[in-house]
Amino acid sequence: MARRLSFNGTDSKNGGCPAIHEDVDTGEIVIQGPPVTDPKDLVQLQHFSSRDAAVIVPRELLVNHGPKEVARVPKLIDLEEFGRLFETFAHTAWRLETRGAYASDREDPTYTEFVETGRITLDYDDDWSRNIRTQTAAGKTIGRVRIVDQPPTTGQLFLLTDAPRNAAAGEDMQYLWRSDARTQHLPDDDFWIFDSRLVARLNFGEDDVLLDVEVITEPAEVLRYCQVRDAARHHAIPYDEFAAQLPAKS
Repeated sequence: MARRLSFNGTDSKNGGCPAIHEDVDTGEIVIQGPPVTDPKDLVQLQHFSSRDAAVIVPRELLVNHGPKEVARVPKLIDLEEFGRLFETFAHTAWRLETRGAYASDREDPTYTEFVETGRITLDYDDDWSRNIRTQTAAGKTIGRVRIVDQPPTTGQLFLLTDAPRNAAAGEDMQYLWRSDARTQHLPDDDFWIFDSRLVARLNFGEDDVLLDVEVITEPAEVLRYCQVRDAARHHAIPYDEFAAQLPAKS
């Protein structure tokens, strides 16, 4: 079974080697770089066997993108504190939305309406919309990219139908097929980035319920999520363009 690897970073100026990846299941580190092949060098390596491979990487790669602790201890915040982030961010808030369904959506009365009719009565004056209008009126920007399966799930179609409400409040709503996200090596993490300095990673249970929110502020980790954001925004398209092509591609 193939490993599930996340890209930790590179100091290459052209996006190539060397780089560090991490096994998201085991926490093991995978380092890629130019191989050591000269026998005179290999003979100096202690405990080196025929099954091993050695690579050369700059010291700063390990300092900048390697793990800073043996066991990573997540910093968790409750949902009330998470909600305050949408009122206190200074400049930007952005989300990568990756799941096929969310329990909170199924609890919304309009979800039943959508399942029964395929339509939604949009509420442009709900709490979320009012706050987003307040934030964007202050010059802040907020947006998200939603990853969609092929064919889309009922939950994803529900959110696409609801996207005009987000856009009307001032959000930049973009969409991307999951196959395209895989091609760009985007992670499955569902997260928000605030002001390019704080990541709020959302952790869900098997029943699509939001369990907790992990806050990440370590600069190298935040940078990795910012790079994911840049790639997702580059390849995604506006929600209305995505909706227009949906019948042909789903």
